[in-house]
This record gives sequence, C-alpha cells and structure tokens, in this order.
Amino acid sequence: MGKHPSFQLLLLSLLTTEVCQGEDMTATMMSLVEVTSPPPLMKSRRSILAAQFECYLRILHDPPHTDSGPYCNRTWDGWLCWDDTSPGVTVQQCPAYFTDFDPSEIVTKVCNSDGQWFHHPDSNRLWTNYTLCTAYTRKKVEVALTSYYLAVVGHTLSVVSLLISIFIFSYFKCLSCQRISLHKNMFMSFLLNSVLMIIWFSKVILKEKEDAYYLDSEAAPWHVSEIGCKLLSSLIHYTSCSNYFWMLCEGIYLHTLIIVAVFVGEQQLGWYYLLGWGFPIIPAVIHAVARLLFHDDKCWIVNSTLLYIVHGPIQVALVVNLFFLLNIVRVLVTKLKVTHKSESSVYMKAVRATLILVPLMGAHFILVPMQPKDRLPLAIYEFVMNICTNFQGLLVAIIFCFGNGEVQSALRRKSIQYRAQWRRRLVTTDSHCTYHTQSSITETSRVIISLDNTPPNSEDDKTRTTTHSVNGQSNGKHCSNGDQAPLETSDI
Repeated sequence: MGKHPSFQLLLLSLLTTEVCQGEDMTATMMSLVEVTSPPPLMKSRRSILAAQFECYLRILHDPPHTDSGPYCNRTWDGWLCWDDTSPGVTVQQCPAYFTDFDPSEIVTKVCNSDGQWFHHPDSNRLWTNYTLCTAYTRKKVEVALTSYYLAVVGHTLSVVSLLISIFIFSYFKCLSCQRISLHKNMFMSFLLNSVLMIIWFSKVILKEKEDAYYLDSEAAPWHVSEIGCKLLSSLIHYTSCSNYFWMLCEGIYLHTLIIVAVFVGEQQLGWYYLLGWGFPIIPAVIHAVARLLFHDDKCWIVNSTLLYIVHGPIQVALVVNLFFLLNIVRVLVTKLKVTHKSESSVYMKAVRATLILVPLMGAHFILVPMQPKDRLPLAIYEFVMNICTNFQGLLVAIIFCFGNGEVQSALRRKSIQYRAQWRRRLVTTDSHCTYHTQSSITETSRVIISLDNTPPNSEDDKTRTTTHSVNGQSNGKHCSNGDQAPLETSDI
C-alpha cells in the first residue's frame, strides 16, 4: 500500500504495448478509431482523446507567444501537448496511457534554432523522444513482482509460525502466566494482520490487473465489492496499529513489573486489552472517515498524507515503548552492578526480546523519508522495506517463542517424555509377542506329552511357571523396585 512506482506498476496489467516513436498523426488517428482492440487499449484511446481535446482548447485559447526571436509553435504530437517553446530541449513526464509507460520518466522534444520542431532523420517526420518511458519498465516490473512474492511468502510464513507459537503457549500449562497471555494477544494481532494482507494481495492487488481490461471502472468485477474492499483496507490499518500497541503493552508490563514496586503481585490485564485491542479502533475509524470525505479513491490503494492518522499513533507508541525499555535496562544494569543477583539477569533476558523487536518493527518508519532516487539503491531499499514489513509475524514468533529458553526447555522435556513412552510401547509389544510365542510352544509340548502318556502335572506346573515369568517380564510400566518410571509421571 506504499507509494512506490514499482508497486503501482504491479497494480496495472503487465501486458506490453507497442510504443510509437514517431509522430505519425495518421497512424495515431487510425488507432483511435480502431474498434476491435482489447479493453485496455480502449481505455488508453479514451484518455488520449480527452488529452487531445484539452490540448486543442489550449492551442486556441492560450495567449500568443510574446518573446522575441524564433520559437516552435504549440502542437499536439499524438500523445502530449507542447506549448510555444524557445530553441532548445523541453521535457514533460511520460503519459500514463499505456501499462508499460513509466510516468516517473521523462519525454523530450527538441526545438531547433530556426524555430522548427526536430524531424527524425529516417522518417523525416516530427519526432518526440518517448524511449525513456519504457527503457526501465521491465526492470521495475521485475522489482514489483519480487516485492509481491516476498510479501506473500513473508505473510504466509508469519501465519504458520504464529499459529505454531500460539499452540505452544496454549498447550504447555507450565508456560501459563500474565506475560505469556500478553504474548498470545500480540501474536493474535500479527496473525490477523498477516491473514488480512494475504486476502488483500489475492483479492485486491490481482483484481486491479483485471480492472485495466474495462473501459469504465464501474464495469470491473471488483466494483460490486468496493465497500468490502475499503472495509478490508480499514481492517488492515486497525490490525497494523494493534500490532504496535500490543508491543507497547509488553513494554508497559515489564516497566510496571520491574520499576514500579507497588505492583509486585499480578497486574490487571483488562487495561492492556483495552490499549491493545480497543485504542487502535480510534485512528482506524478516523482514517476511514477522512478518506471517505477527502480522498475517496478506489479501494484506498493510493498512498496519501491521511495515512499519518494511523502512522502517527504508531510512531508515538514506538517512541514511548523505547523510552520504557531503555529505562528498564538502565535500572537492571544498575542492580546487576550493585547486587549481582540472578533475578536481575532473568529480567534482563525478558527485556532483551522486546528491546530487539522495537527497532526491527520501527525500522521501516525510520526508512520512509530516506527513499533513494537511483534505481539500484531504490531496489535495495524496497527489498529491505519488504523484509521489515512482511516478515514481522515471523520475527515476532522467533524472538518471543522459538528463541525463548522456557519454551525450548518445555519442548525438550516433552520430546524426552514422548521418546520414553515410545520405547516403552516397543518393549511392551515385544513382550506380548514373546508371551504368545511361549504359549504356543507350551501348548505344543502339552500335546506331545499327552500322546506319550507322561504325567502332565509336574511339567505343566513348570511351563506355567515359565509362562508366568515371561509374562511378568513383559510389563514395562514398572521398574525393578516396583516404583513407576519417573518419566511417565512427569507433567509438562
């Protein structure tokens, strides 16, 4: 949803359009009356005709050129309108008629010293240089596609990792505490944001490509769900804001737990729920109302200054959170120097995760004003921004769950327990197989002894004793001293 030329190109159809380098007015007019062209070209012709009409009005009504000396007359070159121009090179931005034209590039037209527009030496026709309009389009489209796939992959990985993390925190009861409850709520906000972003990319961004095939925007299929599209945009802003306010809740909780001594016991989490889930509704609703009133473009895709309604509170939350965390670190470092208590070290580990996450999550807000203009630095900039914005859920899961020592210990204990249970099942299965084998041998022996008229009592007692002994050894649930195996009784 950022205002990047490459990302905006992705929103349009990637069909290539042949670019006419000459000013052949006859060919231009013939293309305008062509009725069998696909819908994207119909839309382009409509835009060209509107621009041509406005140009002719300017030619008729603008005041005449008053400077002395030769000059080139105002003209319409088939795509752009040119005013009266003194000798030299004049430039304009590339038009947005075609999907492979980059509006950020420039068009040049040369006025000769004799007051005549430049003629191309091959065709001997008036010529405007549109070559830059498509020179870097393919590269920018490749960057846009890379950004798109990075976003989809990043949010998909975030969804998977966050679901696993929430399951781990919910499954292991030994991890249940107020801090983990805050973790789970923060994970849920990131999970919702990633799910909504995947829907946005699949249902909105790709639908924009289809819209280019229709002459009128009302004819596009997405027009039917335009309200849903704007609602989805508002929900994304809400969940994005909620992410950062749940991070702020983490910082406030740690600050209250460590710095404010009066709250030694359990804290009331209701205020945290109100801040994390409730407060972000306010900027999201204000932004939606402002967009409806002042910048109601289709699906609210185009970036605008109104986004500061959402980004402003986010930046405030980041600054406040950073202040809390730095103050916590200052206090803990002081305690460690004075007391050398292990308790301070434990708190330091808890703070470290949040302290690492805050700069990572706020990096893209710091980098926004630093967007470079050159192509290679811009590509690197967009790659870094994609990592910072689209892999946030994955980073949160790694820092707060997979990298958490308590979680790793709980998983390790559960793994040992499962392996012990599996080995015990294998031993039990082998014992049962041995028992049935011995039983078959005993029955066979009985038949042979009976046929030989041998007294069965003594042998039968022996075989029964043997069988009972084998069966007794098959029970692996108890140790040799009669106590239950310790791994079986462990409750993770």
